[in-house]
Formats: sequence, C-alpha cells, structure tokens
Amino acid sequence: MKVRNILATKGGRVITIAPEETVRRAVALLVEQRIGAVVVTDAAGQLVGILSERDVIRAAAEDESIFGQPVSAIMTRAVVIGMPQDDVLAVAHTMLEKRFRHLPIVDEGRLIGIISIGDVLKTQRDAYQGEIDTLETRIIAAGE
Repeated sequence: MKVRNILATKGGRVITIAPEETVRRAVALLVEQRIGAVVVTDAAGQLVGILSERDVIRAAAEDESIFGQPVSAIMTRAVVIGMPQDDVLAVAHTMLEKRFRHLPIVDEGRLIGIISIGDVLKTQRDAYQGEIDTLETRIIAAGE
C-alpha cells in the first residue's frame, strides 16, 4: 500500500501556520483543530518547518515565556517528508525509528497532505482485517 492511498481516504487538507506567528497562536490552532502538529509554511506556501505538541512542551519546560515568541524559534526545521508513492510499511518504519508522529507529504515540491502514525496504523489494521475476512470466507467456502 502507498501513502497516496491514505491521502485518498483522509484527504489532503493541511493546517499550516506562518513562522512569524506566535507559539500561543500555534497552540490555539492545535487545540481548535484537534491535531498534534502544524506545518509551518512561508508566504509562498513552501514548507519551512513543523511544530508539534512535543516541540511546545520541550520549549515551555525550558522557558515559560516561549508562548509570545514566533513559531520559528522552536519549530523543527529539518523536516522529514514523504511522497505519495512511498510504501506505507517503509514510512511506518521511518516514523518509528526516527521517533516522530507526523509526516508532511510533498509532490513535485508542493505540500499536498500530512499523515500521522495513527493514519499509518489504521491503514495497516484495515489491510490486515481485509486479509482475515478473505481467509475466513475461503475457509467457510472450503468447508461447505
């Protein structure tokens, strides 16, 4: 299965924020949208970073005044990205090994979506359930 299959089900809506917005605004956006990370894009819509709940917590533990600072002060700049043709199992492996939960998806230099580790796990679970259902049908048919 490919990442494009996840996006086809989930859709390509991506919540973004500008790097000059405050961390306080980013936190409000995370809460309003019920998401764990927001993609940081410049005025041209190009991905320049990602800000996760973990980034905020780590920064707040060091400096309580972080909420008035710009997102660019604490965002992750070295963003691992995926592509629509990436294999879901390979993506799951990368996310687990590198210990991150959100993967922006880029196609031909354009941000087209974001997937979470939850999306990946749900896709794998659904695929396994489909295989189980097929096997059960075959067993029942063979027993008749």
